[in-house]
Amino acid sequence: MMKRIDSHHHLWDLNAVHYPWLMEFGKPRFFGDPTPIQRDYLLEEHRAISQNHGVAASVHIQVGAEDGSAEARWVDQVAHANPEWPMVQVAFCDLAASDREGQLDQFQALPSVVGVRQIVGRSPEEDSKNGTNALIADPEFKTGLQSLAARGLSFDLQLIPELMEPMGKVLAQVPDLHVALCHAGSPYDRSPKGIATWAASLTHLSALPNVSCKLSGLGMFDYDWTAETVRPIADVVMDQFGPDRVMFGSNFPVCSLSSSFDELMERHMAIVPMEHHRKVFHDNAARFYFRGSQSS
Repeated sequence: MMKRIDSHHHLWDLNAVHYPWLMEFGKPRFFGDPTPIQRDYLLEEHRAISQNHGVAASVHIQVGAEDGSAEARWVDQVAHANPEWPMVQVAFCDLAASDREGQLDQFQALPSVVGVRQIVGRSPEEDSKNGTNALIADPEFKTGLQSLAARGLSFDLQLIPELMEPMGKVLAQVPDLHVALCHAGSPYDRSPKGIATWAASLTHLSALPNVSCKLSGLGMFDYDWTAETVRPIADVVMDQFGPDRVMFGSNFPVCSLSSSFDELMERHMAIVPMEHHRKVFHDNAARFYFRGSQSS
């Protein structure tokens, strides 16, 4: 079986790190009701459900801890304690903060940290409340992106289609920054018009050669998703980014709300053309996150 890399998943130990959203019971999120995942989700469980599909390495993505540094230190400890499972991480840093460079210095002292994620957009409703989408117009945010590029760190970009055009203009000014677009750019409107609008907006990012795209989070906005319902999304992603700039990510345990890991893998294997499986399920993530090492 071909060895694979999961380029997007989360872990949490509720006794080790505080995650406010995991402690806030009864509050729906943009991806639905999180109640079933408001429990510990550790590497042992993720390995158990994914290694039967050839997954042998992974990328941990920050996931809303109260203290991003505490989360990064804990993940680094997990990675160090499990050398047989290569795992790197994308940590949280407020790129517009006055202490940004100090934060990044601390992150780069952790061997597992290879990049940063600061969410720009989750959904129209949540963005209107938390104002994260205002980052795009903040000159300090762009300076932070430039600092990531200078340091050799990547940036995981999560946003919604409405923000792709202005974000594309910002990223065009940081051509040396390696960017991974999370969750195919969050096509939350699955109507034909919604998919067409998302696809048109996506061109503002796919036109930039330094931007790659993750086929991940496909069930966040449609719990009844199947390979056929998301095939139009996968086809657009593969067409716009090409087989060298697309990566598979499970987004577990968040996407366990809409499918089992077995179902998720089966559907992803179906929507990616067979001739591109090695690149999408392994090589591209190895190059992007593991700096070309085979990590398996």
